[in-house]
Amino acid sequence: MIALMFPGQGAQQVGMGKELAEAYQVARETFAEADDALGYGLSEIIFTGPAERLVPTDVCQPAILAMSVAAWRVARDHGLTGDVALGHSLGEYSALVACGAIDYAEALRIVAERGAAMHAAGLERPGTMAALLGQDDAVVEGLCDEAGEVWPANYNCPGQVVASGTMDGIDRFVDLAGERGYKSSRLQVGGAFHSPLMAPAADRLAPALEAWTPVTPGIRFLSTTTVEVEPADRLRSVLLDQLTSPVRFGHAVAAAVDMGVDRFVEIGPGRVLSGLVRRVKRDAATSQISEPAHVAALEDIA
Repeated sequence: MIALMFPGQGAQQVGMGKELAEAYQVARETFAEADDALGYGLSEIIFTGPAERLVPTDVCQPAILAMSVAAWRVARDHGLTGDVALGHSLGEYSALVACGAIDYAEALRIVAERGAAMHAAGLERPGTMAALLGQDDAVVEGLCDEAGEVWPANYNCPGQVVASGTMDGIDRFVDLAGERGYKSSRLQVGGAFHSPLMAPAADRLAPALEAWTPVTPGIRFLSTTTVEVEPADRLRSVLLDQLTSPVRFGHAVAAAVDMGVDRFVEIGPGRVLSGLVRRVKRDAATSQISEPAHVAALEDIA
């Protein structure tokens, strides 16, 4: 069984998808659709930058979605099919496009609003994030409780949990980690994502999600928010809860393996998810689709 997986915010890089667009008409059309849906030249920013124009949340989120869908469409046209689809945070929208549960243009508009809402929430209720490395989930959870105003935000894989909280809370979290000899790393982010501090973003995004009518996924959609295969009537609430709930990517990978998945194909910019998969299951087969050279290898997995 094959799982399709899609990256989230942080995977963006100037030039992503440019070679795909030069090589495949369907990729060119996908980026052009993004420009039309959003009313500005997103593809120009993606292909040529500068980087500071790609970084803002309301730009990088639809940019990653556009790149991921372009790569998916190329892969699909070259014979790739999937049995399960999942995504890391923002990547759930790309996964739902691949599942046929949401129209691509509608996903772009919702994601642009999501990015703007998260940016505004970060200004209204400032916060940040830090990763704790090499510790069990329970250790991180205990440290969050002890620090106060800090919550587990990303359960990426065994030994890598990201915490999210207020500026002061994360300062306390990092200090406590250092006192106990734990390795931590602050993230350069614009807010306390996947924590209660994102509640204003959820309030703002709710109308856009309510206006969407989900379609029954043609591929099983495994949510990394709930770690469940979710039906159409649950998708709006799942995507809304996603903003204030932790991403359980590592848990979802383990669930996919239990379902019978033996290959994970990362579709979109970067290779981060493939590395996380191998931390969950060392012998898992992983593949990457982000450039024309990868497409040539599809015959071995499609």
